[in-house]
Amino acid sequence: QVQLVESGGGLVQAGGSLRLSCAASGSIFSITAMRWYRQAPGKQRELVAAITSGGSSVYADSVKGRFTISRDNAKNTVYLQMNSLKPEDTDVYYCNVEACPERPCDNRYDYWGQGTQVTVSS
Repeated sequence: QVQLVESGGGLVQAGGSLRLSCAASGSIFSITAMRWYRQAPGKQRELVAAITSGGSSVYADSVKGRFTISRDNAKNTVYLQMNSLKPEDTDVYYCNVEACPERPCDNRYDYWGQGTQVTVSS
């Protein structure tokens, strides 16, 4: 099965930067999209950024101009470069991968990482 391993979270002061990584492994034939979500306790999980297999990306309005999503297809890895971090960016960040496990690619599934904590101090 597909497994996602996240890394790169931590504690940083406001205005600082972090880079999150998410590496997918296992039975993967094709990845359609890779996404980053974040979720605070008691709140709904929200989409932060997404990148498609064609390289198109989208961002939440709250992070536009500060965050950049990228991918390395050879390594099945997605990154989230976070600059100019704000205290309101403090959350658990989750990686999501949409992929099909084998050919023919008739069915696609969502896989989730374990989450990595990002804390931004004032």
